[in-house]
Order: sequence, then structure tokens, then C-alpha cells
Amino acid sequence: MFRTLVSVLLMAFCTSLLAQAPSEAQKPRATQRFDCSKAKDPKACEERLAKAKAAHEKARKACEGKKGDEGRDCMRREMCAQAKDPAKCEAQLKEAAARRAQIREACKGKQGEELKSCVREQRQKK
Repeated sequence: MFRTLVSVLLMAFCTSLLAQAPSEAQKPRATQRFDCSKAKDPKACEERLAKAKAAHEKARKACEGKKGDEGRDCMRREMCAQAKDPAKCEAQLKEAAARRAQIREACKGKQGEELKSCVREQRQKK
């Protein structure tokens, strides 16, 4: 009886330890990437961020139901359609996709730390 009680209490205690708020490293990338409080003009930063979020949401709704390559192409077209220079946007995204494909091919068959190291090396070659 005593062992059962101790194990239940220990389990309850350990569960509460694991239910803590995430650390800075565990927060979603979006919250880490855009911290407007540290910007030169926080108000303008917030406006740009809100505009980008709205554009992404609009593109997501337009591409709803499309998956894989078709979905990625749709998102690219929709996001670039809202850019100041749509042609330049398309060209940059195609260039980035080609670069990712090149890195993927160069690091094919590697895993773990070897893969991470290969990707880092390929990105630095740029």
C-alpha cells in the first residue's frame, strides 16, 4: 500500500514538472523571428508583420485543398501576386527552390550530424 501511494505521488509530482511553459528555444519560430519591440520603429514593424500575416492568410485560403507541389506553387503565385514586384518575387522564389534542390541532391543519403554538416557547407558555398 505504501509503495503504491509513493509511486502515485511521485508520478503526480513529475507530471507537473513536465507541464511547464516552453523555454525560449522551444517557442515557435514565428514568435522568435519577429520581435518588433527590438526594432528601430516598432510601430512600422508591427504594421509590416500584420500585412504579411494577412497576405499569407489570403493566399492560404485561395490555395485551400491543394497539396504537395500544386499547393506550394499556388502559395508562391498568390504571395508573389501581392508583392510590390511580382516578377522579381517569382524569380527569387524559383532561385531559392533550385538552391534547396541542389543542396538536397548534394546531401542525399546522409543522416543526423553528417546531414546537418553537409547542409551547412552547401549553404556557405553560395
